[in-house]
Amino acid sequence: MQLKSCLLLYVLLLILVASFHYQALAISPSAIVGNWRPIPNVNVVEVLEIARFAVSEYNKKDNVQLEFVKVVKSETQLVEGTNYRLVIIANDAAAGNAPGNYEAVVWDMPWKHFRELSSFVKV
Repeated sequence: MQLKSCLLLYVLLLILVASFHYQALAISPSAIVGNWRPIPNVNVVEVLEIARFAVSEYNKKDNVQLEFVKVVKSETQLVEGTNYRLVIIANDAAAGNAPGNYEAVVWDMPWKHFRELSSFVKV
């Protein structure tokens, strides 16, 4: 009888340990490569640098004169490097400096000294 009690206790302990181990290894969906994750503080230096880069590259590419004002939303996505998806407010000189919202996606790989504007659209 005592052996059965010890065996039952051992099995329950094993199940409990396995349960804690499984929960510790569980990966939250936001940590998976490829998912977009919000950047809570849009005013960090890195986000502002990426935003200014996006506006500058768009100006060169489309021969326009947007002036960066601020970032209102920012997200990152882990890929081979990092994608930044930003909603930027910029003034448009051609429209009398009227502000507009733009969504920019920038691919960044700082260890390769690579940064590319993937898209820039008015939203």
